[in-house]
Amino acid sequence: MFSNYNKVQRETYRLLENITQKRYKSAESLLKSVVHDIADHKTFEILGGRVWKLDNVEAKYSLVYQYGNVKKIPQGYSINISDQPFLKDLVESRVLINNETDYLLKLKGIQTYSITGVGELVKVRGNKYFQYILSFNAPSILQWFFETLSIIGSVTTVALRNFSAQARQKRMDLDIIKASEIQRSLLPDHHRRFHDYDIFGVCIPANEVGGDYFDYIDNKTDEEERLGIAISDAASKGLPAAIQALFLSGAIRMASDFSPRISLLLNRLNTLIWDKFPYERFVTLFYCELTLSTTRLVIYANAGHFPPIHYRPDYDKIQRLNPTGGILGLMQFQRFGMENIIMHPGDVLVLYTDGITEAKNENYEMFGDDRLIQLIKKHHTDTSEVIAEKILESVIKFSTKSDDADDRTLIVIKRDPEIIVEQTQNSDTIPET
Repeated sequence: MFSNYNKVQRETYRLLENITQKRYKSAESLLKSVVHDIADHKTFEILGGRVWKLDNVEAKYSLVYQYGNVKKIPQGYSINISDQPFLKDLVESRVLINNETDYLLKLKGIQTYSITGVGELVKVRGNKYFQYILSFNAPSILQWFFETLSIIGSVTTVALRNFSAQARQKRMDLDIIKASEIQRSLLPDHHRRFHDYDIFGVCIPANEVGGDYFDYIDNKTDEEERLGIAISDAASKGLPAAIQALFLSGAIRMASDFSPRISLLLNRLNTLIWDKFPYERFVTLFYCELTLSTTRLVIYANAGHFPPIHYRPDYDKIQRLNPTGGILGLMQFQRFGMENIIMHPGDVLVLYTDGITEAKNENYEMFGDDRLIQLIKKHHTDTSEVIAEKILESVIKFSTKSDDADDRTLIVIKRDPEIIVEQTQNSDTIPET
């Protein structure tokens, strides 16, 4: 279920990334492109879409664009805010689904619609409203599209804000340099040793700052000692993603002190991201804890992140650590499950972001999981640092002629085969998680 759900999310991210990378003459041309592409995208099963613009003086929304397989509404048609009282709730909920009540719109075949607010917030008669509304109609609005529409609205708002940011570009360049220095200073040392675990992590941003992040978190109590390892990827780009990564870094460290359970830790992080980032909410996160149990149990939770790869060389077995919950910030209230694996001597666990497997060559071919797995198998007897270097070297060579670049973050965790600890007797059994 999570695999299909995340596939839909990834398709949405790619579509919106393509939209926001285009050049537009105005904010409204951007919104028109968004509506056009969504209505034409077969995955969404949408009949038509519209762009409505707020007139704060007249307290109404006026139609500025419409597209799709529906009867045309008169251009400039407007809806009074007083006739649509639910619109004041849009600021809090981000998305709404309703049965159409306007007589003319119903006459044009619009029965059920879903809307999201985009752009700046404007105060009208004591309440705040979005500068623009994107509305989409279909015979029935699918639940996953309703949830995905929140992503569409947030990323579109980011793109709109980029227009005003261009005027402050020079000042922003200086701020980015400072942010880059801060971001680099917060990343841990590459190499980490935790008893018989050999760990190496590296983060290479595509630009001065990036949305990727990793960290090692020491968890010591009177009863046990554990090492937390986090890797994440913010859906937004540039400085907003960097700010989000910095926020997540501090939030994880603070929350880990008060949340002994990983699932509770992710619940609190999800709430923080939802509350603090109204526009750029979406972050994937994989968090695990290395334990010193005799079986070397690794406990983990995966919030919509690319599934890490666990390789057991004694059985030549590959296991993917699939999501145990949705992307952080996707919905206000989420629950995250926990799973576990056992790290046997010589086992390798590789955590990575999309900049590794989705790196493209000049023919737009992706590096892919298969190449990554073959590299892990080929170099599994090497140290974690050598394994990481071989992977990065292959990815860089593969994509060297491509203009498409993304942040690349990689963590290799290897259990040292030369350090012997007490094992359970039935070591031939492959654990199921």
